Amino acid sequence: MRYKLTFVVGLALGYVIGTRAGRERYEQMKKSVRQISQNPAVRNAAESAAHNGRQAAGKAFHAVSGKVGDRMPESVAERVRSLRERTSNGGDDWGTSNT
Repeated sequence: MRYKLTFVVGLALGYVIGTRAGRERYEQMKKSVRQISQNPAVRNAAESAAHNGRQAAGKAFHAVSGKVGDRMPESVAERVRSLRERTSNGGDDWGTSNT
């Protein structure tokens, strides 16, 4: 909850600053964000977080699907089957590749 509140406050603050500062300040902030996002350390951290998230989601997926089993609605069961097929074809449990 604390993180959601921090995010919302940051979003609101950014909106207020952006609307009061005008286009020039907006372009300056946009350039700063672009430079930060292209930093190799930031990119590595983001890729690592995404990889760890995919691993955790895959473990949760297997744990839940193993316990729920036959009680899943048919539409969900079909989606699980298609995800398992993708996993065997080189994707991860969510149907995405680790690129």
